Amino acid sequence: MTGDGSSPAISGDEVAYVARLARLELSAGEVERFAGELSAILEHVEAVRRLDTAEAAPMSHVVEVANVLRPDELQPCLDRSIVLAAAPAVESDRFKVPRILGEQP
Repeated sequence: MTGDGSSPAISGDEVAYVARLARLELSAGEVERFAGELSAILEHVEAVRRLDTAEAAPMSHVVEVANVLRPDELQPCLDRSIVLAAAPAVESDRFKVPRILGEQP
């Protein structure tokens, strides 16, 4: 058991078992270190579980999220003849690009 007796500690045997399942080779020192770290994580989870959240509003983000996109606004565009004059190839008043993937016209 952990220090406060509320959640079970992770034993070295359990860490070694999970390591075997994951095909991980851990030294004895690593097994003990991970057992302690995992036990500490479970203690934090248990502390969060015990919190009274009855008055907390549901949320998807912990900070206020605002839309960062600008609204669409109609703006003048470039003249077609100017744009096509800068194109490397033009056909039928459109950009001409090479065929891809063996497409037929």
